[in-house]
Amino acid sequence: MSGIGTGYDLSTTTYSPDGKVFQTDYAQKAVDNSSTAMGIRCKDGVVLAVEKLVVSKLLVEGSNRRIFNVDHHAGMAVAGLQPDGRQVVNRAQDEATQYKSFYGEPIPGSVLCERLASYKHVFNLYWYTRPYGVASLLAVYDKAGPQLYLVEPSGVAHRYFGTAVGQGRQSVKTEIERLKFADLTCRQAVVECAKVLHKVHEEDSKPFELEMSWICEESGRKHARVPADVVAEAEAAAKAAAESSDMED
Repeated sequence: MSGIGTGYDLSTTTYSPDGKVFQTDYAQKAVDNSSTAMGIRCKDGVVLAVEKLVVSKLLVEGSNRRIFNVDHHAGMAVAGLQPDGRQVVNRAQDEATQYKSFYGEPIPGSVLCERLASYKHVFNLYWYTRPYGVASLLAVYDKAGPQLYLVEPSGVAHRYFGTAVGQGRQSVKTEIERLKFADLTCRQAVVECAKVLHKVHEEDSKPFELEMSWICEESGRKHARVPADVVAEAEAAAKAAAESSDMED
């Protein structure tokens, strides 16, 4: 490869003169170029939503999932390289299982987030590994209440009220910044997520599937997929809002 990264992007143990680790930047670029994933922490839980481009008319609906169960009280949405995402999910599941086996109670969200961030960070330290090209949105409902975390490829992790990753991240963040999270229920957030993802969807020529999950009082504080009828209602409301906006324009 030619350009500013030449000679400095061959391993994760080499810093550029600007203090960058290009392999880590490339992993983040894989996330930034993926389809959008978002999460919203509401007053009664957390909602995760992702857009999945339909790459072929022959594709079976609902396949190639991007939202996974980690434990009864935790779920994860991934953006970036999906095979990498599955490996990170497997690690999170192992961490949850080991913690429960040792301590006899579900792993707290903060602990799971820290362990997952440390695991990802390890792959930014040694020349014979490459960083995971995936960002993980972690939704948890434990004794501390509902929580939403984002773990980036570098191992950086933050807790959010609402955030997004992928191609439409900036537009999604702009939209959800207007929401009042303290008053928002998960039922309402499902509709808001559908509206936002339909609004920021840039590939108009390509259809996409909306995959959503929640962990809230309505789901018994267990991570589960949003019922199909609820998703259908949310998509209908999103399309109606889009049509109304087009008419006004």
